[in-house]
Amino acid sequence: MRKLLIYWVWGATLALAGCSTIDEVGGYIPRALEHTPLMYKIDIQQGNVIDQAMVNDLKPGMSKSQVRYIMGTPLLVDVFHQDRWDYLYIFKKAGRLTDRKRVTLLFEDDRLVRLEGDLRPQPPEQITTVREAVVHEVPDWEEKKGIVTRALEAVGLEE
Repeated sequence: MRKLLIYWVWGATLALAGCSTIDEVGGYIPRALEHTPLMYKIDIQQGNVIDQAMVNDLKPGMSKSQVRYIMGTPLLVDVFHQDRWDYLYIFKKAGRLTDRKRVTLLFEDDRLVRLEGDLRPQPPEQITTVREAVVHEVPDWEEKKGIVTRALEAVGLEE
């Protein structure tokens, strides 16, 4: 009985000592996986795509719907500050941060007042690229007849 008690206490001590190191080891595993040389790391794109041409199109006094048409739906709209829209774009290539852009738009009375962040509108003299309107031709809609309708027309029962 005494041997059984000693073995039980010894096993419980080892088990509890092992549990205390799980937290320490658990932090090393994700970092070790980040640095493995042959592991494929995907490209991660998060947020709203923001480019200089979009910011150049913004003008003071634009309505929120006009800004939303140019910039898209904002990533962050604070419930307590409805007149502040935040756009954020992050691009990680193979786990390394390569591109990060932030633009904050401030409104007063539903009109654009101020723009803050990494991108600023360029003066008209410095704008070198002009975006052309893209026109997509859509063919007229034609009603396609099914097999049953074509069979009935062949027999003369359907007009």
